[in-house]
Amino acid sequence: MAFGPFEIILLVVLAALVFFMFRNSRKRQAEARELQAKVVPGAKVMTNFGLFGTIESIDDEENRVELEVAPGTVVTVHRQTVARVIEPALVPAVDETADEVASEPEFGERIDTTPTDETPDTKKSED
Repeated sequence: MAFGPFEIILLVVLAALVFFMFRNSRKRQAEARELQAKVVPGAKVMTNFGLFGTIESIDDEENRVELEVAPGTVVTVHRQTVARVIEPALVPAVDETADEVASEPEFGERIDTTPTDETPDTKKSED
């Protein structure tokens, strides 16, 4: 049984559609995983229905998120209604030691490179 050119083109188009369908499905799953990783207490989010708020707490068992939409006003929504993370929660920065801060100048900071007259050797010789 031989296939004509029309059947071959039809099979190629069908294979391309299936390929792109699986590829888009994987992209959506990766985006959903990335969004769920950003949904943490303290993050500012927007829901599917346009409500903006800050996440106060997350209940994984019940799939509920408590959002503070105004100071003192907390609403409970389903976790899947969180559509976008506007501002991720602030992660505390690693504290630098005093030596690292003193040795590394900030951008635009001038460093005094002129040698000083007093060194430990000259102090001892003056005495």
